[in-house]
Amino acid sequence: MKKCLVIFIILSFCNHLFAQDETVTTLKNEAGKTIKKNDSDTSSKAWKKGGLFSLNLAQGSLSNWAAGGDNFSMSVNLYVNAFAYYKKEKHSWDNNIDFYLGYVNTTSLGARKNDDRIDFTSKYGYALNPKLNVAALLNFRTQFFKGYEYPNTNTANLTSDFLAPAYVLLSLGLDYKPVKDLSIFVSPITSRVVIVNDKTLSAKGMYGVEPGKTSVLNIGAFASITYAKNLNKIISYKGKLDLFSNYRKNPQNIDIFMTNLFSAKLSKILSATWSLDLIYDDDVKLFGTNKDAPGMQLKSLLGVGIMVRI
Repeated sequence: MKKCLVIFIILSFCNHLFAQDETVTTLKNEAGKTIKKNDSDTSSKAWKKGGLFSLNLAQGSLSNWAAGGDNFSMSVNLYVNAFAYYKKEKHSWDNNIDFYLGYVNTTSLGARKNDDRIDFTSKYGYALNPKLNVAALLNFRTQFFKGYEYPNTNTANLTSDFLAPAYVLLSLGLDYKPVKDLSIFVSPITSRVVIVNDKTLSAKGMYGVEPGKTSVLNIGAFASITYAKNLNKIISYKGKLDLFSNYRKNPQNIDIFMTNLFSAKLSKILSATWSLDLIYDDDVKLFGTNKDAPGMQLKSLLGVGIMVRI
């Protein structure tokens, strides 16, 4: 009986040691494991970058065509966009630049540009709430090459050049974003510098500068509305409307700068695009009976070509 009791005690002690050793081993193994990140636990990047490249080509030729027309015509239109958006906590910084360049060549008219623009916008915002920011905006707009007005086929009058004109706008205001793709920026105090860095154009007092001067400072109210959205799987839209009222001169005559770009995806890289631009500048007096009055400027371009999103 005593032997059985001794054997029972020894077996119980050994079993206790084994169980304890197994527990320690298990704890060590669990401690050595790496924690696997949940696939749903993702964080958005602070920077979002991308762009768009579009090239449209059109060519036509006629030979012994009774209905008449130019023997040869060709047009090329290039559009390049790049953007970089930053957002972290209450801070946001949106940067966007657009390049437009168009060229047309016909037998009767020769070579002319039909589109030419550089448009850069940088906007910093500090969130007051999820839909409203205090924001500062910088905008720069000009063109690459010389532009001409053609009163007849034998006359070409210079109307623009690089930095003639150029618009530099600095504004502080409120940026309201009611939905993801829409931004409404409003500022009661905005400074706009108009640069005419060409002696011929500045001597004529073009674009609101005094004759012989190369720049003028305007103070006024400014509003900018931007909207970009994929309307469906095929068609997308990007638009911008800028409004400026010059406090110093005819504040009731509001300057308008509006761009619209519709694109329809035909295949992976082929697309059809239609751009419609409207400009009214009270200081651009190239129109009217005596070429001394402002007027609404309109440009519409329709084309099919290559479009690649970056």
